[in-house]
Amino acid sequence: MLKAFKKLWNNERGNALIIFGASLPLLMGAAGLASDTIQWALWKRELQRAADSAAIAGVYAVAVSANVNDAVNADLTHNNHVADFTVDTDIEHSPLAGSYTTDVNAVRVLLAAQKELGFSSLFMTSAPTIRATATATIIPTGNYCVISLESTSATGISIGGTADVDLGCGMITNSTSMDAAVAFGSSQVNATPIAAVGGIEASDNWGDDVQLLPFNLAQEDPFADVYPPAVPNPCNSQINVNPSNGNGNGNGSTFSPGCYSNITINGTVTLDPGTYIIDGGDLNIGAQANVTCNGCTFILTSQTADTNPSSIGNVTINGGATVDLSAPNTGDYAGIVIYQDRRAIYDGSANTTNLINGNASSSFEGAFYFPSQKAQFTGTAGMDTECMQLVARRVEFIGTAGITNNCPSGGASQSFEGRSVRLVE
Repeated sequence: MLKAFKKLWNNERGNALIIFGASLPLLMGAAGLASDTIQWALWKRELQRAADSAAIAGVYAVAVSANVNDAVNADLTHNNHVADFTVDTDIEHSPLAGSYTTDVNAVRVLLAAQKELGFSSLFMTSAPTIRATATATIIPTGNYCVISLESTSATGISIGGTADVDLGCGMITNSTSMDAAVAFGSSQVNATPIAAVGGIEASDNWGDDVQLLPFNLAQEDPFADVYPPAVPNPCNSQINVNPSNGNGNGNGSTFSPGCYSNITINGTVTLDPGTYIIDGGDLNIGAQANVTCNGCTFILTSQTADTNPSSIGNVTINGGATVDLSAPNTGDYAGIVIYQDRRAIYDGSANTTNLINGNASSSFEGAFYFPSQKAQFTGTAGMDTECMQLVARRVEFIGTAGITNNCPSGGASQSFEGRSVRLVE
């Protein structure tokens, strides 16, 4: 018996099974904890994603003066990020902690949830708390000198043909289209940022350094508080300048501010500073024109605009013209070179498109404002376009254009600052 026991004691067969059996609880524990850790990380990510989305929704509510709490809760419900959780939600506007406590636009969302883990719950008296915090706010995104106010699903900014658009500032459109801003053909765009409420079509035509910002906040109309003046009755007769004295005023003519039925210039003219109201007519500057007007605003409106909005005229500045136009620095129309009554209609035709051209000797400073119609810019490269802005329903570039934004200090013409909603903490 003793001999048999000694033999069994010295027998090493089956040791691995004994060791495995002894270590099995440790292996099972490690596997259980690993599974719980992965599950916890997934829940944490899910909760963080919900907090991020809700904070952004809250800031969008701030931007349109809507109820922040309603927007946050609606986002959490609509996106169904946390359907399997019982979540405690805190909404802070402005945040009570962090770097944005004094930011009136900032929204902080804090989410906390408890949910049992499969393995750990065997040993824990209560489920662990998963927390997620996100803060979003409105931040500046750059300076814009081109604004498309198009708010439908139509394309707002279009650059095509052989256009070489080299801006010292950015462009933005309020279009909700997935192709809100497009560049095609042989065009080349060096303007940053390019922003839109909708999407921005990917293209090799955008320059390498151009920052694309789709799904952005809508840009406010910078001249929404500017209205056309009352139209005098009656207005003066039209301004009609020809190279000779035939059928109009000859070269070298000078005119004073006032109300005119139409302005057509095909010769050399100097316009005194002030406001030129065009009642139911157009502003036409022909290929042979040489026009100087420093400190001027042209206003296209009509006495019958309420009942007949199609009576509001358009602008055509021919590409061969030499034009030196700058906006006034003071007064109701400070910073605006051309103002079109926003009651004007747009039907997509050439008759409701405003053409802005010029040669290499032309100079533009100030804003061209066509809030209800399209502006088509086909200016020649080399134009002096310091601090020129285009604000229109739709904007189209089809020529060789070079627009910079080096605005003279103290001038009324400045770029427009853009805004965007971003997560910041």
